[in-house]
Formats: sequence, structure tokens, C-alpha cells
Amino acid sequence: MQTDGLFSLEPSPTDRRIGSPGFEAPSADAPLAVRLRPAGIDELVGQEHLLAPGAPLRRLVAGGAPMSVILWGPPGCGKTTIAHLVADADDRHFVAMSALTAGVKEVREVIDTARRRRRAGGPPTVLFIDEVHRFTKTQQDSLLAAVEDRTVTLLAATTENPYFSIISPLLSRCVLLTLKPLDDEAVRGLVRRALTDPRGLGGAVTIAGEAEDHLVRLAGGDVRKALTALEAAAGSALAIHDGDGVPEIDVATAERAVDVAALRYDRAGDAHYDVISAFIKSMRGSDVDAALHYLARMLTAGEDPRFIARRLIIFASEDVGLADPTALTAAVNASYAVQHVGLPEAQLNLAQAVAHLATAPKSNAVTTAIFAAIADVRAGKAGAVPPHLRDAHYAGSKGLGHGIGYRYPHDDARGVVGQQYPPDDLVGVDYYRPTGHGGERHIAERLPKLRAVVRGAGNTGTQRGEAGE
Repeated sequence: MQTDGLFSLEPSPTDRRIGSPGFEAPSADAPLAVRLRPAGIDELVGQEHLLAPGAPLRRLVAGGAPMSVILWGPPGCGKTTIAHLVADADDRHFVAMSALTAGVKEVREVIDTARRRRRAGGPPTVLFIDEVHRFTKTQQDSLLAAVEDRTVTLLAATTENPYFSIISPLLSRCVLLTLKPLDDEAVRGLVRRALTDPRGLGGAVTIAGEAEDHLVRLAGGDVRKALTALEAAAGSALAIHDGDGVPEIDVATAERAVDVAALRYDRAGDAHYDVISAFIKSMRGSDVDAALHYLARMLTAGEDPRFIARRLIIFASEDVGLADPTALTAAVNASYAVQHVGLPEAQLNLAQAVAHLATAPKSNAVTTAIFAAIADVRAGKAGAVPPHLRDAHYAGSKGLGHGIGYRYPHDDARGVVGQQYPPDDLVGVDYYRPTGHGGERHIAERLPKLRAVVRGAGNTGTQRGEAGE
């Protein structure tokens, strides 16, 4: 049977393994990422949380009890590699197709063939579907009965959130395994393996440390991207080699090969602090274009987006404050998007928040106010809480004078009453002094009236530092 899909579904005439249709040994001119696919599960890198003894992924690859599995993870994290490892098991028939090209007709053909094979006493069938989120609801429905009675063991791969892209009945019949993007050290290890492994470059080239850093940053956790870039850079280095010694891939060669400039950006070094400093100062200075430039630099260099989101939340209160009360909401929402959407899509949410904060009216009045209040507390200007403000909800509190004389603001038509709130030493101290920028202009107009009522007519308070002097 032939099914148009990601892989040829017929075994090679010389391949005697039941479980390897279409997965012949890679040719010498196959892409580097294909040639370096693990020969066994112990060579799989980066998914240690799924590889413990007895874990579903290990059992699936080893040919244990049949279970249908959905692999969810970003590109280049090993989903197709796992399919290759499953295909190598010798106790099952393996069929692979892509949701990009296959439809209900092809799926039903595979299921019918698997059912006939099962009735004839043949091995069970594993059906691998790549990009399963591309299947429509009807196409996914066509799998339900066969997965339910284990006519086929489904192995499906998706880069999209399965809770949104896969129908609930199919999801409930499968074990969901979440694959993580490879961290920089895992990608670096695979790049170094590719340089020396006989299946890879076999020592034909070496690579400079800075060029290696560039390829690792460029990959962003996608090992296929890193190996493709390495292969292109190695080809360039060999092409311009003058014949003396082993050629080295330097930064310039890597840049030419992948057409991406190498950013000098060390997430623990000076460049990290210089760029984030320029980023914050550009937003503070209301230069939205410069702020977006520095955001792009950090994202391209592989900066942790959660770090960027945290700085936006801080900036929203530190430098915008009540001049635009929606700024903090925008920053928090961007942080939520980073956590629940992730890159690359979340870069849009970060950019929106940066544009909002950079163009918002600015005020550091909230920052100045809290720092001034903290300074006074540390200087000993605390004092006792006025008796009428103390907790009066326990037996005996009235006898101590707690709560006596407290005036409930909602009983007044204005919603505000005159009474003492701060300790005696801080009566009349103004910490918060709103600017005339943005939304604070209205607060600046209203605050003197509020203070006049609270403190008593004619007493508008003193500036911070005057009380007690």
C-alpha cells in the first residue's frame, strides 16, 4: 500500500525489520540532522523527564504494552526522532503519514489494513501522524474507534496546544507527553557531537567558541536548526579552505552561511546589562523605536522572555505609575502571555506592551512616594497606630479604646470624612505628589481637596520632611 505522506510507507526490499517501513539508513548526502538521529533511546537528548525507567516514552520506544501517545513540543525538540526510534522496534508494524497531505481515505486504508493484519495474527500497527493538529475534526473522528480498540497504536506529533487543537475524545484515549525545548547546553553538546561523530562531520572542521555560541543562540532550542546551520557553515569553511590543516568555522563564516549577524550578547555579561539598561532608558525617554530595537536584540539573542516581562512590570509602576493606570495591566498581561503562549508568538505581546509603556505619559511620583515613606519608617518615624483605627473585633478591645471614635467614610455623602489616619509624628506629611502628566493631572486636581477634608479644612498638609522638624 502506498500512502502519500511524510515518509514512504513501504519497506525497503533489503530491510527485514517489521517496524521500519520507510526509515532506511540515511544516505551519505542526507542532511546532517538526519544522519545524527539517535540509534537508541539512550542517545536521546533533552527529555530526561520522560526517560525514567518505566516511563511511557521509554516503554513506547522499547516495545512494551501498547499505548497511544501524543507528543507535544516545539520544533526541533525530538518528536520525529522518537518516531524513528519507535519504528526500529521489531515487534510491530510501523506506518507514518503527515496530516499536511493525508486525509480520511488514507487513514481508513491504514486502519483497514491493520485490522486485517491483526486478525491474521500479524504484529500490531503503530500509526505515526505528524502535524496531527492539521487534521480536521472529521479526520480526527476517523481515528477514534481504531484507537479505542487498539486496532492501531497512535503516535501523533503536534507543535500546537493539544487542548485546543485535538478533539477531547481523541485526547482522552491517548497519553499526552510534553516535550521541552532543548536548553543551550544540550544544543551545544549535539553541535560538538556532530563535529566529531563519523555519522556527522567526522572531524572535517572545527569551530571557534564565538561561532559556536552564535549557532546555539540562533537555534533557540531547535536542534535541527542548529545542525542545519552548522552544516551550512562547515560547507562554507571547506569551500574556502586553502588546504593547510583542518579548517575552522569562525564567526564571519557562520554569519555568511546562515545570513544572520552574530549578536555580541552574553546573558550573564556586560552586553546583557548594557542592553537592558538602554531598553529601560529608551522606554523612560518615550523613544518607542529605540525600545523596540533593544527588545528585538534581546529576543534575537535568546534572552529569557520572562526576564523581559518582569522588567516591563517593574517599569509600569516605576516610570509610568498613575499617569497611565492601564500600563501595569498591559505589562502583567504581556507576562501572562509569555507564560501561556511562549515564543515566538509572545514576542508580539511583548512588543505591544513595550509600545504602550514607551508612548505612555510618565510619572515617577508613586516611586518617589514609596521610597520616601520607607525612608521615614527606617528613620524611626513610625509611631503608634491611632486608637480609633485599631482592630476592634475581639472581646475586650473596646475597653482598650480601640475603634472608639472611628468615622465610617461611606456614611458621609461625599465618601470621605475628616479624621486622623497616620501616626502622630507623620500628621500632615505628603508622600505622594502627582505630576500633571496623563491621568495624574486629574489626581493632582482632586488630591488637595481630599487632603483638606481628611485633615480638616484649612490644613492641606506639609511637604515630606517638614513634620516633626
